[in-house]
Amino acid sequence: MQSYTIGQAARLLGVSPDTARRWADAGRVATHRDEGGRRLIDGRALAAFSIELAQNDTGEEDVSYTSARNAFPGIVTAVKLGDVAAQVEIQAGPHRLVSLLTREAVEELGLEVGMQATARVKSTSVHIDRT
Repeated sequence: MQSYTIGQAARLLGVSPDTARRWADAGRVATHRDEGGRRLIDGRALAAFSIELAQNDTGEEDVSYTSARNAFPGIVTAVKLGDVAAQVEIQAGPHRLVSLLTREAVEELGLEVGMQATARVKSTSVHIDRT
């Protein structure tokens, strides 16, 4: 399973590294250390935490979010596979994006919960890039 540094997690959650570090220090998201001593967050734990943050967002802050070239980097929070089609959910900061694509595409990309991915929006389609 992929793990994320505090800085990477902060970018995916749309907050500063200091905020992500304070959340980890407060026990809001579990961390572990790698052999180099860096604090890491398990991808599945980060995915669950990103959903919790989005659900608890009161919308009181006046924060402006932008998407450079319609790209939403985030973390995969759900993958539902059918016989032919699949549904992938990505939490990109406060934004939850859902894309319907083929099962074959999901398998070729190796998408799974906790993995970093980017949703790209063009017209009415959302394309998922593994990053």
